[in-house]
Formats: sequence, structure tokens, C-alpha cells
Amino acid sequence: MKILAVTDIHDKYSIVDKMIEKENPDLLIIGGDITTVGSVRDAETAIDRFVKSTKQVLAVAGNMDSALHEEVLLQKKVSLNARGVIINEIGFFGASASPISPLNTPYEISEEEIYSRISIAFLDVVDARYKILVSHAPPHGTKLDRIHSGLHVGSTAVWKVIDEKQPDIAICGHIHEGTGIDKIGKTVVVNCGLAARGYYALIIREENCFTVTNRNLLNQPLD
Repeated sequence: MKILAVTDIHDKYSIVDKMIEKENPDLLIIGGDITTVGSVRDAETAIDRFVKSTKQVLAVAGNMDSALHEEVLLQKKVSLNARGVIINEIGFFGASASPISPLNTPYEISEEEIYSRISIAFLDVVDARYKILVSHAPPHGTKLDRIHSGLHVGSTAVWKVIDEKQPDIAICGHIHEGTGIDKIGKTVVVNCGLAARGYYALIIREENCFTVTNRNLLNQPLD
């Protein structure tokens, strides 16, 4: 099974189209920031586009999307916000939005709410053989949430859930300069990077083994 994971698309849909064409994934996971303060119609158009070009899509919204986009994701049957879905023995579960920040972006929620949403979603996949968490925000205190100033600005709730539940893989984005891979216990955590600049993550399952790598469509070095 090949999973293409992207975050922080920021309206650059044609770049994701090229990723899909190159990788021909069995599943496309979108980890938020589909738009940049886009309308409900913008989100709907984007999801329709990817559903048509990919075998299956799962998604959460990001801080530059809107809480209003949740209804679109639900209607299109791709939402992982406070929900879980099991596909080929893999339980995918997640939460939209980012923690509250000084930037006051459109879709920010409390750490308590992030923890609650992910915990509710986990109940849908508790019996799955493998588990993959999808959140927009990266876990706090890792290589994946450090901004250029050196501060860690990730989610304490995401870190707590990973520490407690130990999913096989956790997919995130949000902090563009945090592109890369880290581990929390046995969980492999991947920040997919800025899809608008060609970054994505590829997850391949072969039998009982998962391989996780960061890629760049434009052959640019990781930030």
C-alpha cells in the first residue's frame, strides 16, 4: 500500500496533482491548510479535484482553513477530524486545526480540544492492527515543531496522545521549517513539509513493515 501524505497546500493544487501523477498512491492524506483563508467553495473544489484523481482521500483542516470547511470534509466522506477510518488493517484517526497562537489565524483551538478530538477519533480505530494519526500541528518539543528562532511551537496535546497511544506513524505539518522525521517512543512522526513548494511524505506498507520518507517534487533540499 502506498500512501501520499501532504500538508500546507495553500491553494497550490496543481503541485499536488503532479505528486499524485508521479506516485500513483492508493491513498492521499491531506494534513490541513488545503486553502489560505479560503471559502467553503474553495475547499469543496479542492477536495472534489483530489477525489477524482486519487483512489481514496482522507483529510483534516488546518489553521489557515476554516471550521466551516469541516462540513465539506464530512459531506465528501474524507474527514478525519474527531473520526477514525480503518483501511486495509490501518486505522487512520485525527484532528483538524492548530493550537491557539499569537498569530490569531482562522482555525485555532485549545490544546484540550485537540486532545479531545484525537481521543474520540482513536475509539474508532482502537481495534485496528496498525494506527496512523493525522494532525495539522506537529507534537511539541521535537525536531518537527522548531521555528527559525529556535522555539518549539507544536502541540502539547498531539505529543501527549502520541506518547499515550503510540500509533505506528503520526503525520503532521504546519511548521514549514520543521520538515523531517522524528520519533516519540515507537511512533515515527513525519512533518510532510510545505506542499506548495513540492514537499510531501511517502509511506509504503509491505507486509508488516512501513517505510516513511520525505520527498520533494522539485528536487529542492529540505529546509
